Amino acid sequence: MAVLVKAFGDRPWKDDEPLECAMVVPETSDTATFTFRAPSGSWFDYQPGQFVTLDLPVPGGNVQRTYTISSSPSRPLSISVTVKAQPGSVGGRWMIDHLRPGMRLKAFGPAGIFSFVQHEAPKYLFISAGSGITPMMSMTTWAWDSGEMPDIVFVHAARAPADIIFRQRLEGMADRVPGLQLRFTVEEADPFRTWHGYRGRLNQIMLGLMAPDYLEREVFCCGPEPFMQAVRDMLIALGFDMERYHQESFGAPIRNEAEAPVLDDVVPDEESAAQITFESSGVVAKCAETDTVLAVAKANGLNIPSGCTFGLCGTCKIRKTAGEVHMVHNGGITDEDIEEGYILACCSHPIGAVSVEV
Repeated sequence: MAVLVKAFGDRPWKDDEPLECAMVVPETSDTATFTFRAPSGSWFDYQPGQFVTLDLPVPGGNVQRTYTISSSPSRPLSISVTVKAQPGSVGGRWMIDHLRPGMRLKAFGPAGIFSFVQHEAPKYLFISAGSGITPMMSMTTWAWDSGEMPDIVFVHAARAPADIIFRQRLEGMADRVPGLQLRFTVEEADPFRTWHGYRGRLNQIMLGLMAPDYLEREVFCCGPEPFMQAVRDMLIALGFDMERYHQESFGAPIRNEAEAPVLDDVVPDEESAAQITFESSGVVAKCAETDTVLAVAKANGLNIPSGCTFGLCGTCKIRKTAGEVHMVHNGGITDEDIEEGYILACCSHPIGAVSVEV
């Protein structure tokens, strides 16, 4: 039996040399991992969580697309990206349909600042959705290969269990070390397969069950922008120190600190004045942004039926007719209701002047 042995080159790979596709591994029905080598045998040096930009020869002209590296620099003979064919994607769709072993691509990088090696901590919390799992896989593999697995709670959200990228590889590691705890949540179960994990959209209650000590952890988050916004809102509402929160973006990976956007999140301020008009009752109440609509109503002798008081049961749903509130709920209201102007009084904070049908 022939054994393929390829020695290291004498230098790390530089992007003046193309990448050669060595292997394509299907991950899910619409996702594949593409492994590349340097034709010269050069080895790869980067930080786990960084990205590369590939120059793809799609019909109509080359396009450049950026992908997080899903492999780990602890395995330097090759480099891998894991690509999900998003609706309307050009580059990802071309790669899955046409990129095969032996083909060569121009590439740029690696680059990026999203890496836990830049933020050493005794405990980490990884939160991802969809193909946002790729930098988390790179960092987890690096931790595994280091021989000193840190304390990582790995939270991942997917549409269904079959869509959880790297599930078997992650479970294989978690089965063998106590320091890696996997927490998956899905929107729906696979047909004819029992699912024992979490169900539904990630929320504050779920996060507390998944990682009870989340306030002690360094958080890394990657996924679609609405998902990351929801995670930030959750953490802010829970009193997390956002200096210990780090995120990567699907749309525009950050190459250096200067490119990092300022996250202008809404944070209710107890020093900022607000006002709630309860239209049906004729009550106008002044309050602070940190007060909830439910608390202000009760303080003014008004009764809004309520149950859980943390945005889960939906009992306190009322209609907002004017103004803006900051609402971080736990699944007690649908997106359709929100679009129609409804809020949950127990977890809605008035931002400025607000009117409600109470």
